[in-house]
Amino acid sequence: MSEIGKFPIDLIERTVYAHLGAKNQAVLVGPGHGRDNTVIQANGDQVLIATADPLSVIPALGFRDSAYISIHLLASDLATCGFPPRFFMANLNLPPHMKNEEFEEYWNCIDEECKKLGVAIVGGHTGRYVGSDYTVVGGGVMMTFAPKDQYVDSTMSKPGDAVLMTKGTAIATTAILTRVFPQTIENAFGTAFLKKAHAYLEKFSVVEDALAVASVGRREKGVTAMHDVTEGGLTGALYELTEASGVGVEVDLSKVPVTKEAKQICELFNLSPYSTLSEGTLIATVKPKKADETQQALKEKGIESAVIGKIISQKEGRWIKTEGKKKPLEKPTVDPYWAAYWKATQEGWK
Repeated sequence: MSEIGKFPIDLIERTVYAHLGAKNQAVLVGPGHGRDNTVIQANGDQVLIATADPLSVIPALGFRDSAYISIHLLASDLATCGFPPRFFMANLNLPPHMKNEEFEEYWNCIDEECKKLGVAIVGGHTGRYVGSDYTVVGGGVMMTFAPKDQYVDSTMSKPGDAVLMTKGTAIATTAILTRVFPQTIENAFGTAFLKKAHAYLEKFSVVEDALAVASVGRREKGVTAMHDVTEGGLTGALYELTEASGVGVEVDLSKVPVTKEAKQICELFNLSPYSTLSEGTLIATVKPKKADETQQALKEKGIESAVIGKIISQKEGRWIKTEGKKKPLEKPTVDPYWAAYWKATQEGWK
């Protein structure tokens, strides 16, 4: 079986980034490592910012939670530009066995979450097709407009910026594994632990995190770049962001928040909490003099944060400090989460 999850960077570089269709000068930010959004020149001083991601139905999570995750993955990516998402399009290629009432439950949640986010659903395509099946059932595009001189993206970090993160590591890993293997986790850590870990799904979005960070100021006035932590975890996201910005980084893992729930579930599944799936975590680079103010803005929203390092020049390298020693930040490959998930399934974990 081929590796699952995001393609390795080398393969993406060779097959995708080297073949991007016709050139167009209106494309200000196109595809690249660690880039959540594309930026296209619109009229006057406005730009169109857009992102794309899969839409999924994960049977173990149910239709409603699957829809919640799908819409917030898109909204989180887009919000890293520092402006709220505004428009959504969906392409749903659903399996023939999906019932009408199941689709209604899925779509009702998408509608509710879009209303909460202030997002208008503006088009798409929906149907059942032979050959389609769960978990990935299509894709979505989310968009917004922003002033050309005010948005941020992951190419804008500069040496000297502070590196800040929200919530902690392995948020998505904790949320999903708890819901897919509840019996195993309850047997290992007890009912109270399971209940607390189960609620991690509510932390899945970084929209509020990103908008709180941007409220302090953008570019020279505050945040210079943001990136949500997805496959590859914190270390993968740090590599992607520094690659996109052409800078180096120094991060001290002793300053990285790891909750008790994330730590114990990662140990159970033999995963590192620093390099596994963590939707719900935002990393942001901010001007050092704005770091305290940014953390205060997050705190007022009830969002925990920590300053975990700083951006340095590219020639100084990428470094992770752990147990008093500096190690090179390694280029991410396939997230080990997928192998751990597959192994637990094959072994009959419930």
